[in-house]
Parts: sequence; structure tokens; C-alpha cells
Amino acid sequence: MIPARFRSPLAVVICGCMVLLLFNGLRSNAGLYLQPMTQANGWSRETFSLAIALQNILWGFGGPFFGAIADRYGAGRTMVIGATLYALGFYGMSQAQTSFELFGSAGALIGFGISGTAYGIVLAVLARNTSPQKRSLVMGLGTAAGSMGQFVMLPVGQAWIAQYGWQKALILQGVLALAIIPLASVLAGRPDAKAHAAQASQSLSQALSAAGGDRSFHLLFWGYFTCGFQVVFIGLHLPAYLVDKAMPAQLGAAAIAVVGLFNIVGSLASGWLGGRYSKKYLLSGLYLARSAVIALFVFLPLSNLSVYLFAGAMGLLWLSTVPLTQGLVGQIYGLRYMGMLSGIVFFGHQIGSFLGAWLGGKIFDATGSYDLAWWLIIASGFSAAILHLPIREAPLEPQAAPA
Repeated sequence: MIPARFRSPLAVVICGCMVLLLFNGLRSNAGLYLQPMTQANGWSRETFSLAIALQNILWGFGGPFFGAIADRYGAGRTMVIGATLYALGFYGMSQAQTSFELFGSAGALIGFGISGTAYGIVLAVLARNTSPQKRSLVMGLGTAAGSMGQFVMLPVGQAWIAQYGWQKALILQGVLALAIIPLASVLAGRPDAKAHAAQASQSLSQALSAAGGDRSFHLLFWGYFTCGFQVVFIGLHLPAYLVDKAMPAQLGAAAIAVVGLFNIVGSLASGWLGGRYSKKYLLSGLYLARSAVIALFVFLPLSNLSVYLFAGAMGLLWLSTVPLTQGLVGQIYGLRYMGMLSGIVFFGHQIGSFLGAWLGGKIFDATGSYDLAWWLIIASGFSAAILHLPIREAPLEPQAAPA
């Protein structure tokens, strides 16, 4: 373990951002493998989509548990476990010849691997190492780093598939996932209870009881559902949707990369705005804007320009929800159990992710198009905008039952 004197707040922020860059960059390549893997193994799109859906639901299911481990024993150990599972999942995915093997590797191993390396774990560490005045901005910076990973890794993944084939490309992704392990050593160490004296005497069960009895916690959970539903559907199915519309094959990868590029700006802006204005109203506005952008993309004539304009606009709104939602969890429920509580709220995101991935393939196989799926994600944005309005943003007393 690296000595504490080398784990300065700046070092923690830099290494945390690098972890998020790798985690999200590697994860974002899933859509590139949909067509080559289904064609090579004779699978339907629903089979591949179900594997990625399983990955997302297990990521969400594992989030609270990995978050609780990080809150208790430190994020470093948690990320080492997660990175190891992540790498094993990519290798297993490269060797999968049956749907069961695909579900075990792309679904279970990668899903649980992501749980130990994702936003809920890393952003909680960044929040604890940052002053309240800079906390929202730093979480935006971490989210932007994840977006940079998406921007960088999509072209790299596409190039690896073109040069080495999809199997070797997956093995290379697994090797890169192991780079998270040395970075995790800088984020090691148990949370300092003295830094959170107001919650020092609060037990885990008390924290769960207080949050679970608070209406705002449930609204955050189901609001986050929409985020997962929308972004995973687009990230996984947009490349195939464009190919179905006779657009160039490389356009899909380029579009998702552009989403990542513009989300760097969106995430930083979201973090900055979240430190100055009401987070719940910002979230409502983001979800309304998403639905408007998606509707324009679907109903206007399709062209290379419209794809890039859509990608840029969605990029500004893509993960801008993360620093705001995570920030609300810390703001309302405190930092002591932020990893676990963020993991529970994020499970709502992953329920949506499961449906976005699976229903996209299911609807396409049943109807021959993605039209119904687009309608559903447009409607979900409007419902999420409404759900965030009643959230109470004031801090909840650590040991007090909610009103």
C-alpha cells in the first residue's frame, strides 16, 4: 500500500479520474461487439442484448454491497476485486461460444467487476477528500473523466476489432482493465469517521432506515431509472440502428465517441451548476432536454449531420445526471455511508439499464425496428422530470426519522 503522505487530495482526484476513465471507456465498447459476435456465433440480437442487460442489473445489484465494503474497509481493496473480475469477464467473453457462457462472462463477471470500479465507489472517495465548496465540481470532473474514457476507447476498440478481430480485442480490453489495480492503491484507506462527526455514531442499519423511510430517496431511485434506460439503449443499440438505416458502419462508433467528448463539457458544467443552483431542478431540466433531443433525432430526416448533432446534444446531457444525483445523496444523507446509499440509488439506474439493453433487442426482434423503443425512452424522460420536483434537498438528520 502506498504511504498516506503520497495520497494527497490532488493525487486521489487524479487517480480516481483515471479509474473512471478506464472503467467507463472499456464498458462503453459493448455496442461494437453486438454485430460481430452475434454473426460469428449465430445468436439473435436479443441474446446479446440480454447478456448486456444482465451485466447492468448485476452491476446495480452489486453496487450497494461493494459500496458497503468500501465504506467499511476502503475503496482500494474494493477496486482491486472489481478490476480482477472485470478482466476475467473480458477474457471469458472472448472465448464464449454459447449464450450461457456469454451470460456468465459479459453478464456476471463484468457486471460485478464494474460494481467495484464504478462511479458510486470512486465519487464517494473524491467527495470525502474535497471541501464542501468544491465537492460538486470535483464529482463533475470525475464524471467528465469517465466521458473522456468513452471518447478515447470507442475509436481504440473499433481499431482493435478491425486489426485483430473481436476476440483479441476483448482480451486487450481485459489487460487494460488490470491497470485499475495500481491506481486503486492511491485510493486505499478506510473512511475517516472523525471527518464526519455528525454521523460517527450512526449505524449502518440506522442509515438504511432513515434513507429508506424518506420519500426523496425513492424519488431519486426511480428518477435514476430513466437515466439508465435512456443511455444504455442508445449506447448499445445506436450503432446497429444506424447500420439498419444504411448508414456507414463506422458512424455508430464515431457517434458514441462524440457523445463522450461532449459529455466532458456537460459533466463539468453540471458539477459547476450543481454547486450553485438547486440540483433537483437541474435534473428535471436535463431529463426534459433529453426527451426533446431524442424526439428531434427520431422524427427529423436521418443524415450524417443529424447523427453528429444528436450525439453532441446528447453528450451534453449524457452523464450530467451523475454529479447531481450523487451530490444529492451526499447532501441529503451525508458522506459516512455515501458509497452504500449511492449504490442503492444507482440500482434504480441499472434496472433501467437492464430494460434499455434487453427491450431494445426484444422490440427489434419482434417488430423489425426500434420505433417503439424510441417512443418509450422519450416518454420516460418526461416522467423523470416530474419525479424530481418533489425531492427535499435539505440534509436529513442522521438519527432522525424522516417526516
